[in-house]
Amino acid sequence: MTGFGRGDGGDSQYVWSWELKSVNGRGFDLRCRLPSGWEGLEQKLRVAITERCRRGSFQCALSLRTLPGSAGVQVNRALLEELIALARDLRGGDREVDVESLLGIRGVVEPGEPEDEALRERRQAAVLASFTTALDELVQARAAEGEKLLALIQSFLKEIGRLVDEADKVAATQPAALQARLTAQLEELLQASPPLAPERLAQECALLANKADVREELDRLRAHCEAALELLKQGGAVGRKLDFLCQEFNREANSLCSKSSDIELTRLGLELKSQIEQLREQVQNLE
Repeated sequence: MTGFGRGDGGDSQYVWSWELKSVNGRGFDLRCRLPSGWEGLEQKLRVAITERCRRGSFQCALSLRTLPGSAGVQVNRALLEELIALARDLRGGDREVDVESLLGIRGVVEPGEPEDEALRERRQAAVLASFTTALDELVQARAAEGEKLLALIQSFLKEIGRLVDEADKVAATQPAALQARLTAQLEELLQASPPLAPERLAQECALLANKADVREELDRLRAHCEAALELLKQGGAVGRKLDFLCQEFNREANSLCSKSSDIELTRLGLELKSQIEQLREQVQNLE
């Protein structure tokens, strides 16, 4: 599922901003981009996200900027002037240079007096609070998308149920067609030389009748529809379970098509496969 969240904050020395994005993914994957010295937050970020999101590919970025003239830091002016000169040279003249962006380069802004441990802990807590704001926004966006997906998935399940009912009606006419076909085949077999043994004929008839019976496939397709609707009703992280159900849906639809000896039943089987594939595509977007 896709989503985006942002959280901003600051204190007397720094301003910061979080950006958190998520896109569809079969499992859970997190990639963090953190400033130097803040890498230790990654595990806390991972725990916070996994507590509220189970599936998806996440990108988390923290932008941290030192306020000019703030206490406790010093600017390496020699390096800064060298970077400004280099930027102007690359741009071809005395064009204006974004100094604030250069301050973010490692080594330009350096710690001044050692910070108090309590101050660092308070700042880290404030930075994590801003991350929580970004995570709240992302979760809300994913929930809104989930509501739309829910209605779409339910419509696919309803259409699959309708096609199964139609296939059941068509399959009900198959015994008569099968009987006529078997009668014709039996006449040919009985006229064969040498004639087949009665036991062999009975075996062949039973085999053909069993292959043409699609009631089990239709019953299982109905059961899968009921199971999928029940999972949706339960809520929570059901994406993987529904993904597995889609595999079972497809297995039964394939079996239905292979057993069919009727053009209309085959057409319905192919329509079922199309709806199941669209269902699977949407299910993979769910958490």
